[in-house]
Amino acid sequence: MEFTSLDIPDVILLTPKVFGDERGFFMEVWRESVVEKFMPGLRFVQENHSRSQQNVLRGLHYQIEQAQGKLVRAVLGQIFDVAVDLRRQSETFGRWTGIVLSDTNKQCLWIPPGFAHGFLVQSEFAEVMYTCTDYYAQEHERIIRWDDPDLAIEWPMNGIEPLVSEKDAAGSFFKDADVFMNCKL
Repeated sequence: MEFTSLDIPDVILLTPKVFGDERGFFMEVWRESVVEKFMPGLRFVQENHSRSQQNVLRGLHYQIEQAQGKLVRAVLGQIFDVAVDLRRQSETFGRWTGIVLSDTNKQCLWIPPGFAHGFLVQSEFAEVMYTCTDYYAQEHERIIRWDDPDLAIEWPMNGIEPLVSEKDAAGSFFKDADVFMNCKL
């Protein structure tokens, strides 16, 4: 497994070794003994799986309490995945980073607690799995608008309006959002 920090150093791209032949492929997605060297104490408690059609944009989601770290991967199709740093004391507070995850590149993105997360489906449809470090808690869920002008995320939409849920469309603007004052990684 190869670990690469993105332009926000705490957000890490994991690239597995893939063993393939004419029959298909095999790869390890997670091995605690390897990951422990890079992210000590990481523990997962919940795994989620979503399926979305092209141009669906989900996010930007986070939990202000029971903050979730997420290991995200596209098991089918392609997404543009985004993480936004909401840790007020961080040098990268208010910055975002984005990367393409697909069933072709087989990469995973580690998004630590204290970040908002969202993605845009670029293929005909996509299935996304994300493993979380804490449980979903609806009462702590928060949403920042995907089109927030202060964040100015460069979603690769090519002029097409995304399909967004009512809940996501009603999200807060970044300037009004609850943020993390002290979030452990």
